[in-house]
Amino acid sequence: MSPGRARDHELLDALESMEGVAIEQSVWRALRAGRDALSGRPSGGRWDPGTFDVIYFSLDPLGARAELYFHLSRQPVFPSRAEFVLHEVAVETRRTLRFADLTELAPLGVNPEEYPGILYPRTQEIGDAAAFLGFDGFIAPSARWDCLNLVVFTGNLASDALELVSSVPIDWSEHRR
Repeated sequence: MSPGRARDHELLDALESMEGVAIEQSVWRALRAGRDALSGRPSGGRWDPGTFDVIYFSLDPLGARAELYFHLSRQPVFPSRAEFVLHEVAVETRRTLRFADLTELAPLGVNPEEYPGILYPRTQEIGDAAAFLGFDGFIAPSARWDCLNLVVFTGNLASDALELVSSVPIDWSEHRR
């Protein structure tokens, strides 16, 4: 969503009518070694327009790896010397939107056929509206793996909502198999 642009009132009404769920479970995040697994940033990814801090997690460790692998594969040369780590994080949310599949997102204007691509305007509007309404996160299907992802809006989370459980190096040659 661009600065100064009004939010979609129909979208706000639709999201406001939904119940958020509480989540208490492990999630995974794959990152370059040395990055803080619990630190958010405005990424401009699928579910945030780049105007507030978010953290993208997966409910499946293979899903977290697949998400990072997709983005690394888009580079002209796959980074062979950089080290990457898979982090397990315990998360506790209080009011998270949950969309189990793309059919649940379609009424909000998400085209299931375009979802695997990297055209994000509508999904970013949904994420922005959810954060604006005070939801602390968003669960939606992964575009890269058969699993669900969790996006947390760090500004709406309790300060003790995230705890690093473990970190293991990623072997991309193993992932490719």
